[in-house]
Amino acid sequence: MSALPGPALVVGLGNPGPEYAGTRHNVGFRVVELLAARAGGGKFSRHRKANADVLEGRLGERRVVLAKPRTYMNVSGGPVAGLLQYYSVPLADLVVVHDELDIDFGVIRLKRGGGEGGHNGLRSISASVGSKDYLRVRFGIGRPPGRQDPADFVLKRFSAVEAKELDFAVDLAADATESLLADGLEPAQNKFHALSG
Repeated sequence: MSALPGPALVVGLGNPGPEYAGTRHNVGFRVVELLAARAGGGKFSRHRKANADVLEGRLGERRVVLAKPRTYMNVSGGPVAGLLQYYSVPLADLVVVHDELDIDFGVIRLKRGGGEGGHNGLRSISASVGSKDYLRVRFGIGRPPGRQDPADFVLKRFSAVEAKELDFAVDLAADATESLLADGLEPAQNKFHALSG
């Protein structure tokens, strides 16, 4: 009988503190919080070694460590690297859930590796773990209207129209993350890229 695989590390990106809680940049936190509810509904607790809040559980057959870095977005890499090391998770089993400007609002896209697209959280993770070759769940937030600075746009709350669709999109992103862990990248892409436009 073969040994069960070790845990996957699923990291939601965001900024700490109540002032950022409802912003576009924090949608990764929302998805990971929903996954925590699905994994038994325990509470996140502060990790004693890495600067992150974590919850250990199971999604389907897969053991998972769900994490929210306690640092600001642009220095997310340190906590992620620390958790990978602490839990002995190979890079292939790291999943990062993040907001994505280059995708329309509510559209979910899955990929492994590639560029960071100007996303400072991803850039920090890639630098800290020494590779871009990890799984991403990309949650579309769309481009800012007019000439609004993208840096301002991501720190704003969702519009009233978006807010009506947000729970559905977060649910879809959580489903896609579970499929990624259970079925692998290509089957999850085939299913969820068709579902979310």
